[in-house]
Amino acid sequence: MADVVNLRQFRKRAERAEKEKTAEQNRLAHGRTKAEKSLTRALNEKAAKTLDQGKLEKRPDAADDGEPEKNS
Repeated sequence: MADVVNLRQFRKRAERAEKEKTAEQNRLAHGRTKAEKSLTRALNEKAAKTLDQGKLEKRPDAADDGEPEKNS
């Protein structure tokens, strides 16, 4: 004889499994803590500041044609 299955419990079990699957996907997508987010933001700001410090500024009296001057 076959085992008797309670369909209500089966449906609830399936719903819980689906919700857990969705929750796992959300944790992967949005699961960063506030500290992790602020650390990433601070590192990005530091990298941008370091990059800006190394930039060379053009003199206002320099030619803007983009070609180097020729010494002839």
